[in-house]
Amino acid sequence: MFSFLNNLPPVTKNFLLINILLYVVMQISIASGAIDLSTLLASHYIGTPFFEPFQMVTHMFMHSPADLMHIFFNMFLLVIFGSNLERLWGPKRFFIFYFAAGIGAFLLDNIVNGLQIQELKQSLESSGISIESIDNLIGQHKMMTEQQLSNQYYEIMKDQSAQTNEAAVKYFQTSLVSGVGASGAIFGLLAAFAILFPNTEMYLMFIPIPIKAKFLIGAYVLYEMYKAFSTQTDNINHLAHLGGALTGAILVLIWRYTDRKNFY
Repeated sequence: MFSFLNNLPPVTKNFLLINILLYVVMQISIASGAIDLSTLLASHYIGTPFFEPFQMVTHMFMHSPADLMHIFFNMFLLVIFGSNLERLWGPKRFFIFYFAAGIGAFLLDNIVNGLQIQELKQSLESSGISIESIDNLIGQHKMMTEQQLSNQYYEIMKDQSAQTNEAAVKYFQTSLVSGVGASGAIFGLLAAFAILFPNTEMYLMFIPIPIKAKFLIGAYVLYEMYKAFSTQTDNINHLAHLGGALTGAILVLIWRYTDRKNFY
């Protein structure tokens, strides 16, 4: 175990340990009924009641408490691709790249979905609904019984049209959406690897045929693009994956163009 960690470059190793440590602390906090770190440190949409600026960074080190494979696969890819890129670039450049890709993933998701949130707010305000009152209700919903929540919602929304009620429900639901995981940053690493080592042969589990990185990772990014704008929804933030990959690719191409002597 320790020999494995000692063989990892410093930033990759520390990112791995921080993710694992926070996952363990999160599980303990949930089991003990203490503060729910998976909500506090997860990302929330800008302009909603639970958003805090620090979440743009902290969400990258949190993972789903109900899905062990979520953190396992992200950390597996971090070790495989992150260690190679850090050895190539050095710790400082790798550190900057990783956070840039993760924050880029967050921003693209917020740019696209943030427009919808603003539209919902404008729709509610134009109907005479106080956004502050809805935000207060959202912020306190965990401390209320279902009946109390229903009663307070009725007080805010009484005599409103079905369309306004639909907008309020959608705003309420969107405000509760949270995102966790290193996936955005990991997709940045994948994109960088595909650009820098396009002809490296890779293998998929159970498929004993070598596939060049540019084809395998390229196909994966295209799949994420399709899922990001598909009408079929799931619990995976494909838009954030796409944002991480785009940020990573753009950053690598900029570095390659502006620093030809020192950049691989």
